[in-house]
Formats: sequence, C-alpha cells, structure tokens
Amino acid sequence: MKARDVLRCRGHPLVQGLHKTTFEVTRDCELTLSGDCIIGVCADKGAADLDDTFKRVLADDRANLTTRLRVAGESIEIRSRGSSRFSLDHPTDLVWRRSGFVCGRTVGIYSDYVARTIPRPLIDRLRHGDEMVVELTVEIPDAAPSPS
Repeated sequence: MKARDVLRCRGHPLVQGLHKTTFEVTRDCELTLSGDCIIGVCADKGAADLDDTFKRVLADDRANLTTRLRVAGESIEIRSRGSSRFSLDHPTDLVWRRSGFVCGRTVGIYSDYVARTIPRPLIDRLRHGDEMVVELTVEIPDAAPSPS
C-alpha cells in the first residue's frame, strides 16, 4: 500500500537548521532564533491537514516514509518510519524526529536527517525565503511471499 501528499512552504531569514534531533515545517509565518529546528514557514498544511489516506497508511508500524525537500534546484531525500501511535492532529506543525518520540506534530520517526544534517546549500536557499516543496510518500511493504 502506498500514498502520497505534497505541501508547500517557504524559508525565512532566521532559518538556522541547527537542531540535533528534529526538523520542522510550520504553518506559522513568523520565526525566532529559538526555532532552530524550523526549516519552513507559512506551510499550506499542518499534520491535521494531510490527506486522510496518507495519514491512514503512515499510522502503521510497518510504514516507510520518504520525504523529498526541493528548494531552488537543491533537493534532499529523507527516510523515516511511520507508527501506529501517530495521531497526526496538530493544526500547524509537522515534525520529523531522529528518535521514536511521538506527539500530534510527529510525521516521521527514526529519520536519517535532522535540521543540523540537511545540506547547507538547501538551508542557505531557505534563508533567502525561497519556496520549498515537501513531497511525502509513504509505503507499507508487501508481506513476504509464503514458502511453497
């Protein structure tokens, strides 16, 4: 089973991309220096706004999430896991985490990238306020075929 969703946001002059354990995209349009995990603002969706089919597939312990961030010719692909513990009900935020911590904002756990490890050319484009497209693809692998 596979599902997809896309959201758009933009950067901000105060994007730092320094957080060691998460990165975040938010519907909020303001950013302060304390938000060192936030890489995108003014998003057109929060976790609660994601497609219902997408949320249903992501809320499975077998789910594999691929997130592609695209900004002005720069892109990165991030691998994360879904979870049956996801509520995906936060109205403004989406958070990807290196750990297994889950709350209403969590869209990916055990992510292979966090704010600090996102390539600096992409972060630099976000500091210029460029638009970012966030493509989310979730897949539950087919069960292994039974032996004959």
